[in-house]
Amino acid sequence: MPALSRKSAAIGLFLIGVGVILGLVVASDLGWLTFGHAVPDAPTAPKPAAVAPPPAGADRNFVEVAKAVTPTVVNISTTRISRLPEGHTGGAPFDDPFFKRFFGDELFRRFEAPKDRRERSLGSGVIADANGYIITNNHVVSKADEIRILFSDKRSLTAKVVGTDPKTDIAVIKVDAKDLPTIPWADSDKLQVGEYVLAIGNPFGLNQTVTMGIVSAVGRANVGIAEYEDFIQTDAAINPGNSGGALVNARGELIGINTAIFSQSGGYMGIGFAVPSNMVRSVMDQLIKGGKVVRGYLGVSIQELTQDLARQFGAAEAKGVLVSDVLADSPAKRAKLERGDVIVEFDGRAVENPTQFRNLVAQTPIGKKVHVKFFRGGKERDLEVTIAEQPKTIAQSESPGDEGGETRSSGAFAGMDVRELTPELARRFNLPREDKGGVIVARIAEGSPAGEAGLQIGDLITEINRKPIANLRDFQNVAGSLAAKEPALVLVIRNGRNFYLTIKP
Repeated sequence: MPALSRKSAAIGLFLIGVGVILGLVVASDLGWLTFGHAVPDAPTAPKPAAVAPPPAGADRNFVEVAKAVTPTVVNISTTRISRLPEGHTGGAPFDDPFFKRFFGDELFRRFEAPKDRRERSLGSGVIADANGYIITNNHVVSKADEIRILFSDKRSLTAKVVGTDPKTDIAVIKVDAKDLPTIPWADSDKLQVGEYVLAIGNPFGLNQTVTMGIVSAVGRANVGIAEYEDFIQTDAAINPGNSGGALVNARGELIGINTAIFSQSGGYMGIGFAVPSNMVRSVMDQLIKGGKVVRGYLGVSIQELTQDLARQFGAAEAKGVLVSDVLADSPAKRAKLERGDVIVEFDGRAVENPTQFRNLVAQTPIGKKVHVKFFRGGKERDLEVTIAEQPKTIAQSESPGDEGGETRSSGAFAGMDVRELTPELARRFNLPREDKGGVIVARIAEGSPAGEAGLQIGDLITEINRKPIANLRDFQNVAGSLAAKEPALVLVIRNGRNFYLTIKP
């Protein structure tokens, strides 16, 4: 076959291949989602779940609330410019001289990739100040090159970023305007499950959309959306484009900023999450004042307090958090808090769980003196702590190898193996130096007491029943002295943090 014919055939096959690829791209399914931010370009929302009707006469109140609040919610349109390398043409085969000679340079200019690619998205925001400050989500404005704000009166203004806080997914932007309508703030700590709420935003670009639901839950954490989570869960319809919009109560007060949805389709499925107003306001004030968020620091590692741990540490009931470690040169260390203390009150607030306690500490102003109530040895105590600024920390985790000696045990430790801590293992798994002692969990049988208690492979055991474990001999002596049905209180280091577990045989 002549060379030209072969090349012509190759060109034909290439163009057919391009067409097939484009067809696949256009027809592709993005698949099932678990969690999604309320941003654009999602599939059409499924039919909303049924919501209980409001009480008699409430509809008129919601009409008035909607009228008052919708002007304070804005449409946010962002543009991000992705710049391609100089001389980029879309790659081979368009760079092949043969193709250019065959088709001509003019044709190929039409297929060249643009040097600037513009990515557009939509979201929502809430006017927080009459002088132009607007609250939204960090993911709405993150990496945006241009931010346009569309108001309810059809005005369109350019906004600039004042500050962002990815750890709560909150951002503050500002427009050059005066006398803007604002929304009153509610105390989100007083919010109760079952209260009626309205979600206002711009789903799918539909401006000033209002949906109604109830508060399904408060204090939602471990959702995987942000680092600091204390979400309000609601069944008010929240869809792509609602991110950054307002969640308001029946009095027309701001109780949260709509942030994300739980969805398997990208659309509304009856579960939405909003950052509570008290957290939003704290972040906003700091961003406006200093352009960044500074968080409080106590210097303790804490864990959930179970009934078993409460009995072990002399707490009156399973309320509060257990201190599993006190960090060196920290406010807690200077105030003489100790490992094993059960904190039940912080700065006049009852401590309910680790997430709530962590948020309380983080939102405490730097330098503030706070009172901490705790149980130690069965007695309630009180001390004063001066909160410091939170430092940056990094934790790593890996799985153990095969180095070192090994031992097996029975009773509470039946079905598990431990290894001697070696310098190599200490370096590999980011564990304390070997001279501080401990044994590494190397194997845990399914259904074993240790596995049921939450012990994991790679955990470093440093205490059993408050007796130090420096090596395998210590482990064998202490573990071997336990009665067949005697529970064991173990101090474990995991991911650089200490915590207690109770193992019941």
